[in-house]
Amino acid sequence: MIPQLESSKLIYKPLGLQHLSEKYVEWMNNPKVTKYLQTGGNYTLEMLKDFLGEVEKRPQYFWAIHLKANDKHIGNIKIDPINVRHGFGEYGIMMGDVEEWNKGYAREASINIIDYCFETLNLRKINLGVFEENEAAFSLYLKMGFVLEGKLMHHTLVEGKYLNVLRFALFNKKYNYQ
Repeated sequence: MIPQLESSKLIYKPLGLQHLSEKYVEWMNNPKVTKYLQTGGNYTLEMLKDFLGEVEKRPQYFWAIHLKANDKHIGNIKIDPINVRHGFGEYGIMMGDVEEWNKGYAREASINIIDYCFETLNLRKINLGVFEENEAAFSLYLKMGFVLEGKLMHHTLVEGKYLNVLRFALFNKKYNYQ
């Protein structure tokens, strides 16, 4: 069972069919939102319903980000898949509501969900991939303490151009890696 979590301005609710909405479909069809995602464009309510149904069937650490002030769903965050044997998980975030961009919510959500994974799930490492052109995202990750582990050259096609993907990791401090 994935718990509901809270931070100072946000509530993290397990993602599921209760989040099915036209607004969410609009996010998935907004090129500004999906430019650096592996999905999106030509999305329908039925496709979203199928996706959310699959999320509910396979337990995973996947939350909808809501504003505490008004319960507005503004995006999603996940640590999935998790490799229990090796103690790491793959981070992903989508801030869908462009009206709520640049307000610090992505940072707040990221810090709190990663802290939960380090403290409660006892993960030793969080991994992520980010497009090199997505300067706002990788700048945030560097400020959070992520370290660059590598670069996948000309890896993914975005708007007709192959982009590099940077691979970052954040290590759980209790393991004292040098």
